[in-house]
Amino acid sequence: MKTSQGWRLGMKEMQILSAPRQRAQLKKPTWIIVLVSLVSLFLICAYVYPPQGSGACYVFSLNGCKGLSDWLPPAPARELTDEELASHVVTNEILNTPPVVPENPKIAFMFLIPGALPFEKLWDRFFQGHEGKFSVYVHASKDKPVHFSRYFVNREIRSDKVVWGKISMVDAERRLLAYALKETDNQHFVLLSDSCIPLRDFDYVYNYLMYTNISFVDCFEDPGPHGSGRYSEHMLPEVEKKHFRKGAQWFTMKRQHALAVMADSLYYRKFKDYCRPNMEGNRNCYSDEHYLPTFFYMLDPTGISNWSVTHVDWSEGKWHPKSYVRKDITYELMRNITSISENVHVTSDARKEVQINPCLWNGIQRPCYLFARKFLPEALDSLLQLYPNYTSI
Repeated sequence: MKTSQGWRLGMKEMQILSAPRQRAQLKKPTWIIVLVSLVSLFLICAYVYPPQGSGACYVFSLNGCKGLSDWLPPAPARELTDEELASHVVTNEILNTPPVVPENPKIAFMFLIPGALPFEKLWDRFFQGHEGKFSVYVHASKDKPVHFSRYFVNREIRSDKVVWGKISMVDAERRLLAYALKETDNQHFVLLSDSCIPLRDFDYVYNYLMYTNISFVDCFEDPGPHGSGRYSEHMLPEVEKKHFRKGAQWFTMKRQHALAVMADSLYYRKFKDYCRPNMEGNRNCYSDEHYLPTFFYMLDPTGISNWSVTHVDWSEGKWHPKSYVRKDITYELMRNITSISENVHVTSDARKEVQINPCLWNGIQRPCYLFARKFLPEALDSLLQLYPNYTSI
């Protein structure tokens, strides 16, 4: 009897336990759950790792294309080639060796000109009374100039042909540096063109350059066709695209940096071979605009100012900067240029991004410019009438 009742009870319990089976038909299809899961996973991945270089970056992620990439460990450093290792060792040794300051430190003024120096009279006034504090070097690539100023007589160095946009421009710069480095009293080196004029008096320029620990080399990143668009992958592995920089060629450079430039052959050779006009794909690359900015960005980025102390006006938006003629020369013009305390870079991409930075060194914002260029010879008389008054603005 008990067994029979137990069996009946077990059957009832089984009926109760098996009752939910009647609702199995009400369950949602499994494929819907799987689909929702996949979509959710896709959205999460798109948010965390958004696609690079796409507008989708800003749809899926509030942080744009960065996401969590900023939190990821950096990729392991590439092992240097033998040539790179040797170059870095030599450069670091030069930069880390304390400079020997002579009793009478000088500034080397290096003029890179095709022939005549139209503003020699103006430079003569600039140098007067400061003998022993400067040296002059002239690289005349076409015609031997006739000088009237005693500061320029017999100051020509061995020169060679210079073609705009080609490596010969860099060769001339290095040649000037080599000759100027032979004089151990030269501690700072200024590269000037035939259209350059001084904006300040000699004492101001001397103190500005001598009492700084940086070189005034122009350097910025331009992602457009006239910046990174000139890069060639043939420069790999030594020069990566992310390190490719641009800047005006008119520099002032401390002695350690001048020595580092002269010691370099590896990076110079890369730009000689793979940065030149009329390269593959009708690309034009100009080594005088890229070699030194890239070189210093890679080897001593904190040792340069990232702007040139030689002013030039690109506001007209043309292939060449504005030229100043006689009627342009006014006290107001000179005051406006000498009062500039921010440097401006404009990229060549579609955004035409304007990069504005204060001219800072030694933690202090200062006037940016000591020299200016693209003055035509006809402006000389007007400049002489204003000099030296405009230099003390």
